Amino acid sequence: MKQFFLKVFTWWNSETFGTQLWTWRFGELVGADEQGNRYYRTKGRKIDPTLGFERRWVIYNGLAEASRIPPDWHGWIHHTVDVAPTEESYTPREWQKPHVPNMTGTPLAYRPSGSTLASGRRPAATGDYQPWTPGS
Repeated sequence: MKQFFLKVFTWWNSETFGTQLWTWRFGELVGADEQGNRYYRTKGRKIDPTLGFERRWVIYNGLAEASRIPPDWHGWIHHTVDVAPTEESYTPREWQKPHVPNMTGTPLAYRPSGSTLASGRRPAATGDYQPWTPGS
């Protein structure tokens, strides 16, 4: 029962009921990434008359967070490349790092030294800083 209400009333938990129905009726699965996100396009690669190009969408595996789309799929979903990573032999370059989702707002977020949220003490100010004092 809980899953039913989540599908009807929330969009951030994977897919809504409307998206599920639209995907079943008009979508064809193109592929999935290593995180389990599934990528779709309109059946038969039909051009949407309103948009002027084919519709492409992703159904996230879990929380809907756009930074969870890896670089190879990002190019396809934004129409930068026409060929999906599953339709070609995509090999990442040696300088490319594995995809890491956006960690902002989580305990794993980047906190540089000197940040009020970083552990430890802030380093003392060096000689290049002159505080303002009234009357000077």
